[in-house]
Amino acid sequence: MLPIVLVLLDGLGDRAHAVLGGRTASEAAATPQLDALAARGSCGLLYAIGPGRAPSSEVAHWAMLGYRADEFPGRAVFEALGRGQVVSDEHVFAYAALRPAERREDGWWLTGRPDPLRDADEAAELVARCDGIEIEGLTFSLEHVWRGEALLRIAGAADDRVTDTDAFFRDRHPMLRPRPLVPEAERTARACEAWSREVMRRLEGERFNVITLKWFGRPRRVPTFGERHGLVGGFAAESAFLRGLGRCVGLEPIEAKLDPGLVAERLAAGDTFVYVHDKRVDEAGHTKDPQAKQRAIEQLDAQLQDLPTDRAIVCVTGDHATPASPEVIHSGDPVPLLVAGPGVRGDAVTSFGELDCAHGILGHLRGPDLMPVLLNAADRPLFLGSRPTPVDGADGYPDKELLEPLI
Repeated sequence: MLPIVLVLLDGLGDRAHAVLGGRTASEAAATPQLDALAARGSCGLLYAIGPGRAPSSEVAHWAMLGYRADEFPGRAVFEALGRGQVVSDEHVFAYAALRPAERREDGWWLTGRPDPLRDADEAAELVARCDGIEIEGLTFSLEHVWRGEALLRIAGAADDRVTDTDAFFRDRHPMLRPRPLVPEAERTARACEAWSREVMRRLEGERFNVITLKWFGRPRRVPTFGERHGLVGGFAAESAFLRGLGRCVGLEPIEAKLDPGLVAERLAAGDTFVYVHDKRVDEAGHTKDPQAKQRAIEQLDAQLQDLPTDRAIVCVTGDHATPASPEVIHSGDPVPLLVAGPGVRGDAVTSFGELDCAHGILGHLRGPDLMPVLLNAADRPLFLGSRPTPVDGADGYPDKELLEPLI
């Protein structure tokens, strides 16, 4: 059996751009290392959730790692875990952001965000001013993270099934009203609205006068990666929430970006699964400059020459599309996918990119297909109909209970 290395280039998918000759950034980029991997392996396209569906990174990762939507604890839980906080299912978590807003006829409109350097001290003081508010038997506790962003912990039998008040990502959008997703969450949604109004009262007259909420969630027990897939290892990422996601499923969080040397070290130490995340392509996509995204992919390509395809199954793909234009955050376009390593058959694809990978032997996959494909390539597939395991949702062989011999 072989170990698995998953290299995740965040936001890799794209749209066609006139400035790139009608190609995506991956198709236009000079990528000799990715092209060589594609020529040696099997290729396809991946939709983390489904065609046309634009997922956030955490939702995409959750599906791609073999976990179901009903097991998802919410990104705020990942944010807390990634920052070393102790979490409990007694509490509901949300991510809070201090913002400037102006009153207009139809509501409060967000107009920017604090500068992480210039406004750091002021933002921390304003967040602290809003800590410890109690409403309808619920206690709202804030822990500042950076630039006015904080983790909100709600104690007192709260319900996490509440919609966001943050319109997300862009300025010049209105602050939303929290609403219950189920009748049982009515009390929590009502308290969150009252909390938002109390925060505005405490911050009245300040440059930053509202705190938005998003990513509500509650910790819940899910099978570890070892329990579900029979794999153990490390989860390397610069983003705290991704390290928290790794911690949530029992993978060792490592603060790092793409580094083949780290991969080699982890494999030598006995890891059977090594995940490496890199954010640079996604960041370039958010600039809305297709050529900037092309350059980011070309720079990353040079770091892929030492991936251990001689002794591991190596997968390179993305979690979602971050188009370099138009003005959308993410889109539901497919992401290129390649799998290489011992025993993986080469198909007719010789270049890495959406159009070329579409002709690969793997076809069009969805997120939940990824781990079974990788486990199969690594000689670890679950043999359906034989050797059943009691682990819910298993794709590999996590159950190793043996019948002990009689003495």
